Amino acid sequence: MDTKYQRLFKKEQDEGHFWPSFTDLLTIILLCFILIFIAMMIIKSLQIEEMKQTIDQIMGVRSELVDDLKAEFSDSATGIEVDEETGAIMFDTEILFAYDKSKLKPDSFQFLDEFVPKYLDILLQSGYEDYIAEIIIEGHTDRDGSYMYNMKLSQERAYSVAEYILSDDFPYKNIQQHLQEKLTVNGKSYSDFRTDEAGNYSAKASRRVEFKFRLKDEEILKKTREILQE
Repeated sequence: MDTKYQRLFKKEQDEGHFWPSFTDLLTIILLCFILIFIAMMIIKSLQIEEMKQTIDQIMGVRSELVDDLKAEFSDSATGIEVDEETGAIMFDTEILFAYDKSKLKPDSFQFLDEFVPKYLDILLQSGYEDYIAEIIIEGHTDRDGSYMYNMKLSQERAYSVAEYILSDDFPYKNIQQHLQEKLTVNGKSYSDFRTDEAGNYSAKASRRVEFKFRLKDEEILKKTREILQE
């Protein structure tokens, strides 16, 4: 029969066997967490590297597109201007519209017949088309009149351009389907006005129509790049 002291000694022996096993278990769990953490860091590192490569690829496409647009239009005698950072094509609305009007001038049709195919030949050529998410026609006005009046005017001007190049009167039917899939029309009123070389507000330069493009996932990639550079 076990005495009181024998039972106590046996209990201490059992506890002595239990605690080393519990410590070993904690060590194994800790090692598992460390291994999982290391694996997650490796995966994260690979994801970041892949994101960097994707970002560089997207930004490289924009740079190449801007260069191609500049090569095509910078020396144009029609007053076309190419933004060196965004690739936006800008031209004075006097080419297309009379002052304070949204109806296309008769001479504007020939201008659009010449400009639009050249522009889309660059944007939608092999190597670029898969990256283009959106083609934007954007109207801008000067500060004459209220903001909402100019919002309506800028929107109607952009719409008039889009309406013509998607109409039966536009001679290049083969590009209309591509436009329908990607085209957006915006009016900006006078919110994005322009200045002259001295930095002063220019009503004439502010009255314009722009053709712009947006690359797929561009905003997300731009923000991701900013985060990665922090």
